Amino acid sequence: TSLIMSLVGEEFPERVPPRAEEITIPADVTPEKVPTHIVDYSEKEQSDEVLRDEIVKANVVCVVYDVTNEDTIEKVTGRILCFCNNMMVSARVPIILVGNKSDLRSGSSMETILPIMNQFSEIETCVECSAKNLKNISELFYYAQKAVLHPTAPLYDPEDKQLKPACVRALSRIFYVSDQDNDRILSDAELNSFQKSCFGNPLAPQALEDVKTVVWKNTSDGVQDNGLTLNGFLFLNTLFIQRGRHETTWTILRKFGYDDNLELTDDYLYPELRVPVGCSTEINQLGHQFLQQLFDKYDEDQDAALSPAELKNLFCVCPYMPWGADVLLAVPTTDQGYITNRGYHCQWMLSAYLDVHRCLEHLGYLGYPILTEQESQTAAVTVTREKDVDLEKRQTLRSAFLCKVIGPRGTGKTAFLQAFVGRSVLVRNASSAFSPYVINTVQIGNQEKYLMLNEVDVEMEFLKASDAACDVACLMYDASDPHSFDYCASIYKQHYMDGSVPCVLVASKADLPEAKQFHGMTPAEFCYKHRLPPPLPFCGLTLDAASSSIYSRLAWAAISVSALTEPLAGSCLFSSHLNGSDLSSASFWLRVALGSAVVAVLGFAVYRAVARLK
Repeated sequence: TSLIMSLVGEEFPERVPPRAEEITIPADVTPEKVPTHIVDYSEKEQSDEVLRDEIVKANVVCVVYDVTNEDTIEKVTGRILCFCNNMMVSARVPIILVGNKSDLRSGSSMETILPIMNQFSEIETCVECSAKNLKNISELFYYAQKAVLHPTAPLYDPEDKQLKPACVRALSRIFYVSDQDNDRILSDAELNSFQKSCFGNPLAPQALEDVKTVVWKNTSDGVQDNGLTLNGFLFLNTLFIQRGRHETTWTILRKFGYDDNLELTDDYLYPELRVPVGCSTEINQLGHQFLQQLFDKYDEDQDAALSPAELKNLFCVCPYMPWGADVLLAVPTTDQGYITNRGYHCQWMLSAYLDVHRCLEHLGYLGYPILTEQESQTAAVTVTREKDVDLEKRQTLRSAFLCKVIGPRGTGKTAFLQAFVGRSVLVRNASSAFSPYVINTVQIGNQEKYLMLNEVDVEMEFLKASDAACDVACLMYDASDPHSFDYCASIYKQHYMDGSVPCVLVASKADLPEAKQFHGMTPAEFCYKHRLPPPLPFCGLTLDAASSSIYSRLAWAAISVSALTEPLAGSCLFSSHLNGSDLSSASFWLRVALGSAVVAVLGFAVYRAVARLK
């Protein structure tokens, strides 16, 4: 009670009541800038039940004993501390041992207290003070705040005198994120960058040398090539904790997104990002720059591709491997199956488009906000404007476009997707299933765009209009199967006839003899009737220039907003890309149109001549 009154009144009270009133110390007068509510307990006036209720509500408990009275020390051991320990097994509320009346004793009581501290892991620290001389009064409540804000228990095992496994994992991730050149050593530049990120200022050159000297003297492998190794980094944090500077390690951990349980917080991993209906999400230039730096860091052999081992190292800071075997079938790879630089950026773009929150989570694990000095990883992502605005302005600023590839089973949709990323369906790992998505870049004029192809399962029925939504629809039929086109015609009439989504028809298996389709009209007639470009031939076995150009045409259809509102423009869009078969089909319809016009003119002339005769 006298400790509380001396803190508030800044002088020793002449008369001390059995219990002090509850008080709150404002945040602006405390070192940690947090308000502190202090509750006194009097054994004379209050029951054990009241004590029990107060302990349940407390963030930290200060157990006070008289340094001049052995009985009170024994009471700490025998009753109060045991009682507190039993009450706080699940909550793990920290305890501060406080030895009061140090002005009445010449020596220290620490030798008597140390066995008690070793017995109970809940005890954060012990401080001796004097309410009469105001010695260590402010320090007492500072340590109480510190025990809550910077607890030792999650970080350090006092019995084993080493960091706990969860702390080692967290600090190891921080080390690997901060090791920007992937040499497993923190150089002076990397240490200063780390220091500035966590504490606002770099270390002075001499301070930097002093740190490395301490590590070098106390470890066999803590310093290497004049830099700090992982073991040296872990030792340094262990030293901070052992010397009572837990706040240093906690500052580091919290800067890198960790909570009191040494888990990355949801606020860090999943920052708020609002994506309105009709908008999409893309990795922007800032994001690509960061991802390229990561790629360069882990591409150890500098072959512009990431081997499985290099990819595993890149994601070593994640608690799980974000990319599975299916990713290697969704993006461009080398002949050895290594993900290329282009494929790497493509996969990130696909991730941002399909599941932006999972993409933000992965960027958080990789340390994007810290390394780029951004508020959160949302700075790496752009939310595009709504499609309706693109339609109104007749232009788009987007970089990624989705094409749904729809057709009956056996048409060759999978071969069409795999050909887009430079692979044949005949070459794949038997243990890996093909991905329903592939993504690659296409050149549109002088711009590079990302085109995503999504193979739609023929068994899946569109339940609503949103299921059919995309930037361009690719309706694929087997030119050698007389029943194949009927499916595409049906899908078009059900979902795309309104013209809101441009459609491109593709006749697959162009290497086989063409069969007459049993639909009411030929594919060419169907396209003419619905103002669609003529069907484009595709052969997955021998990917010639005509087949390859289909992907560019799909991208052109997606990017040309005028094609979304004027169906005829879709036909004009393809006129400059027509191959021989397309020209043949087009010239056929031109001849039909001219013939009709001639017949009409001649018929009208005959009608006038007959009229004059009458």
